[in-house]
Amino acid sequence: MTVLHLGDDENRFSPAWLQRVHSTLDGVDDVLVTTGGGKFYSNGLDLEWLTAHGDRAPEYVADVQELFARVLTLPVPTVAAINGHAFGAGAMLAMAHDFRVMRSDRGYFCFPEADINIPFTPGMAALIQGKLTPSAAIASMTTGRRFGGPDALAIGLVDEIAAEGEVVEVARGRAQALAGKDRGTLGAIKATMFAPAVAALRAG
Repeated sequence: MTVLHLGDDENRFSPAWLQRVHSTLDGVDDVLVTTGGGKFYSNGLDLEWLTAHGDRAPEYVADVQELFARVLTLPVPTVAAINGHAFGAGAMLAMAHDFRVMRSDRGYFCFPEADINIPFTPGMAALIQGKLTPSAAIASMTTGRRFGGPDALAIGLVDEIAAEGEVVEVARGRAQALAGKDRGTLGAIKATMFAPAVAALRAG
């Protein structure tokens, strides 16, 4: 089992952070669990870096979307252990996993794009809509609402909630129970299931 620790701060998607995560995905062989430390799972895009490097925005967004596509179609079971806040692209990363386990008492799952005036790219929208019911997509994508664990579970943003000290272990249990699937078969199933989202994510 690979447990990928995203970091102990806001875990924003800096180029160095993206490179580290991509490198870790290269070595995943059986199951993958991702989690953060402290108050954050991930706050998503590194807007400070992006503002300072506007000329590299297309390259940066393409790399972020490639990360989503890789996790979405990774040929092993994947579970996000959401230890704290998951906002924007951080929430999308969690959504790209097969399953999500969220802390029950603190932390928010949120797509804030409607409130920060950053529209979803076609790929990002396709990723979210590929995982949610239409009503859940509207309720989360158009409102900017912050969902705590129980509300996120009720609407289908996450699959399970757990106490603070149990989130990672519950996620590990979910992942381990699915270990041993044939990589070729599972990868083909995911590629077929999410073909529209993957095509939109990789279209640039």
